[in-house]
Amino acid sequence: MSIKILHIDSNNPILWQQLEDAGFENHADFKSSKEEIEAKIQDYNGIVIRSRFKIDKTFLDKATNLQFIARVGAGLESIDCEYAETKGIHLIAAPEGNRNAVAEHSLGVILSLFNNLNQADAEIKAGHWNRESNRGHELDGKTVGIIGYGNMGKAFAKKLRGFEVDVIFHDILENIGDENAKQVSLQELQQKADVLSLHLPWTPETDKMVNTDFIHAFAKPFWIINTSRGKNIVTADLVEAMKSKKILGAGLDVLEYEKLSFETLFQDKNTPEAFQYLLEAKNALLTPHIAGWTFESHERLAQVIVDKIKTVYSK
Repeated sequence: MSIKILHIDSNNPILWQQLEDAGFENHADFKSSKEEIEAKIQDYNGIVIRSRFKIDKTFLDKATNLQFIARVGAGLESIDCEYAETKGIHLIAAPEGNRNAVAEHSLGVILSLFNNLNQADAEIKAGHWNRESNRGHELDGKTVGIIGYGNMGKAFAKKLRGFEVDVIFHDILENIGDENAKQVSLQELQQKADVLSLHLPWTPETDKMVNTDFIHAFAKPFWIINTSRGKNIVTADLVEAMKSKKILGAGLDVLEYEKLSFETLFQDKNTPEAFQYLLEAKNALLTPHIAGWTFESHERLAQVIVDKIKTVYSK
């Protein structure tokens, strides 16, 4: 029996080609609404997605022949995973595909913030030569704290090995430390960290995790990097901490205001006050959810998904 796969987002062409070469039947629909896809999803055994819309209970109830959902990305928060699993549907993601890209991006953000690279560049282009106000900090001798030690957190810790830094991490799983980082309690991390880097999924437990109480539990002023999910940080609380200099700088690749698809930023007629502050702050470095979005990861993500789909049908 031919396995019919519906692709609802565009991806690297090797994904389509290799699935076709392996005998799968590919179909594409990049424009139809969620409701229109629901009307025909019963005809498919697999679906390949990025983040165009949520795969919820309604969708899954209509997907009566679905055997797998493959998300070409790291997280599965756009899928009702628990309900899908009750239907015996395989859930596939590819955090291995962009972990190196996220790690390199995170390192670049820290170095840029520490050395005022973006600020200095903008000033020179505006005709200003300000050396003293752009005096930087060195990463050596600092303690970097990572929350979330999965694919992304581990890759970032590995990148830090070339620096004379202490790397510690906190994770809900126990005994997962390695030669690159020491596992500690959240309280110990908050006592020691000079830099905090978030590598977390967005779950009910992590939603709005970084709030005023969380921030003020840190013993020292610190820099924060977020390449995970925007809603893990309460932006208004982050901004208040930046104003008080409890947070020395923020590198945000993800924002609380992003839409679920990650393709656009929520903007209505009135820009949120906290977001406006970030737009103007010299110690805020903002990027449009591109930490894992490299040319290399684009291909690697697709390859990981192909390999995992093949594995499902080789058992």
